[in-house]
Amino acid sequence: MRRETATASSRKADDHLVVLTPHNESIRQEYGEAFASWWKKSTGRGIHVDWRTPGGTSEIRMVLDAGFKAAEETGREGIGVDVFFGGGEPDFASQAKKGRLVPLRVFETQPEWFAEGGPIPETFTGERYFPPDHVWVGTCMSQFGICYSPDVLARLKLPSPTAWRDLGDPGYAGTLALADPTKSGSVARAFELLVQGEVLRALAENPADREAALEAGWASGLRLIQRMSANSRYFTDSASKIPQDVGQGNAAAGMCIDFYGRSYAHELRSPNGTPRVVWVAPVRGTTLSADPIGVLKGARNAEVAQKFVEFCLGPEAQILWFARPGTPNGPVGRALHRTPIRRDVYTPENLANSTMPGCDPYQDPGNFTYQGELTGRSFNTLRQLVKVMCIDSHEEMKSAWRALREAGMPADALAVFSDVSIIPYSTGGRGDPRFDGSDALQTAAHAARIGGWFRANYRKAERMAKGNPKL
Repeated sequence: MRRETATASSRKADDHLVVLTPHNESIRQEYGEAFASWWKKSTGRGIHVDWRTPGGTSEIRMVLDAGFKAAEETGREGIGVDVFFGGGEPDFASQAKKGRLVPLRVFETQPEWFAEGGPIPETFTGERYFPPDHVWVGTCMSQFGICYSPDVLARLKLPSPTAWRDLGDPGYAGTLALADPTKSGSVARAFELLVQGEVLRALAENPADREAALEAGWASGLRLIQRMSANSRYFTDSASKIPQDVGQGNAAAGMCIDFYGRSYAHELRSPNGTPRVVWVAPVRGTTLSADPIGVLKGARNAEVAQKFVEFCLGPEAQILWFARPGTPNGPVGRALHRTPIRRDVYTPENLANSTMPGCDPYQDPGNFTYQGELTGRSFNTLRQLVKVMCIDSHEEMKSAWRALREAGMPADALAVFSDVSIIPYSTGGRGDPRFDGSDALQTAAHAARIGGWFRANYRKAERMAKGNPKL
C-alpha cells in the first residue's frame, strides 16, 4: 500500500545527498521526491536524499558548531552534511561569517536569475535575499503575523487584530499563544521587527530629535512585548502548537509564521465551512524575509549539493511551494503554503492553481522596509531580553498583570510594571555586549541581574495595585 517513490534507498542509490533542515515533513517529502525525479530525468541515476532534522535553527546551530569544532580538532574536511536548507537569514549570515558556506554555482550557471530586474532580487522590504559573496540564497519567503480564532474573539467581545499593538489589549489576558525567541531565529526576528515598527513610528513622530525618538521607540517596543507576554498563556518551543491551539479554541490569537497559519486556516474549518483560524500580516509590522539554502564547506557530495540548490530555484520547484496538490508542478501529498521567492511564478495561471490565489508579496503594500542599522545589532540581545524579562519571570508577570486589571490599571503601578529603563536603546538597541559576548559566566550573571530587576518590579507593581506598596 506504500505509494511509489522516486527516492532510491540508501543501498541502491547511485548518488547521495545529506540535508540538514528545520523544514517539516511535508516539505522534506515533496522536495525530496521532486528532486529525485528531476535528478533521474537529468542524469539517469537514482539518488537517496538523507534528511537530518535535529529541531529548529537553534538546535541546528548547535549541531553545526559541534560538528565543525570536531572536524577542526581531528583535521577532517566537512562534517558529513552537504546542504543547510531552511531557516532565517541571520542563521545563514552567521554560518557564512564563520566560513562554513561555499559559493553557490547557480550564480554562474543561471546569472539571469539574479540580474537587475530578474526573478530573484538581491533585497526586498529591506531584507537580503542573497549576499554579495553568493554563499547562500533565499528559496522562498516567510513573514511572521497574527493567527486568531474568530469564535474565541467573538466570545471575548474583541475586534479582529490587525496590528501587533492589538495583542497588548488587556482583554487578551490569558488567551495569547507566543513562541520562545531563544529557540528559533525566525521568532527572534519577529520580535525584532515588532520593536523596529515602534522605532519607525517614533522616528516619524519626532524626526527632529533622532536619539530621543530611538530611545522612545525602543522603550515602546519593549513595553508592547511585556503586555503581549503578560497576556500570553505560554511560550512554546513548537511553532505549530500556536495555530493548532488557536484552531481548537484553546487560545484567542498568537504570533505565527505565515505558512503555519495558512496551513491550519486551510485545514481547520467549522461545520458550516468557515475557517477556525485566520492569519493576517500585521499592518506596517512585518517584512518578507528569505528562507535560504547553502552548501556546507567540505560537503562529500558537493556536485549534487550544487545541483540541488539550482533545482530549488528553478521555476518548477518554485511552483511547488504554493501550488495545490494535483495541479501542474504541484505537490503530490499536502500543500506547503509557502511563498516562492521568484517574482515570475506569480502569474494568473499559477495563482489560480495555488492555495493562496490572492497572494503576490511583491505587490503587497502592507509591509515596511527593514532598516538593519536601527535594530539589527539588537537581535541576540532582544532574544535574551525576552527570556529574562518575560519567560523566566512569567508567573510574576501574569500575577501582576491580573492585579493591575482588577484594580483598573492604576497609573503608578502600571508605570512600575512597564519600567524598561534598565536597558535603554543606547545599550540594548545597539547590542548589549554582556548578552552578546563569549564569556558565558558574564552573560549568565548579567541575565540574572536584569531578570531579578524585572521580577522585583512585577512584584512591586502587584503590591501597589492591591494597595499594599510596602508589603
